[in-house]
Amino acid sequence: MAIKSYRDLIVWQKAMDLVEGVYKRTKRFPSEELYGLTSQLRRAVVSVPSNIAEGQGRNSTKEFLHHLSDRCARSKLRFLLLTGSDILEEVTLTVSMG
Repeated sequence: MAIKSYRDLIVWQKAMDLVEGVYKRTKRFPSEELYGLTSQLRRAVVSVPSNIAEGQGRNSTKEFLHHLSDRCARSKLRFLLLTGSDILEEVTLTVSMG
């Protein structure tokens, strides 16, 4: 099956599952965190599928992969700094078992 759109990529589909999971979980955060941790987590997680979609429009596969590795490394670092590695493992486990 040829990939016609970023939506065909399994990694994009998994990233969207992660977005949905983070949004559901952050709804339960205290209201005083709405403009703090909740906002930061949501922006960080939305950046993953956004960067995949942006990168898929690159000129070559090599350029696309370089774009993804660079962006994903930065997103993962931001996410780790915001949450700590224990929460990242829990979210990743939940999505992969989802």
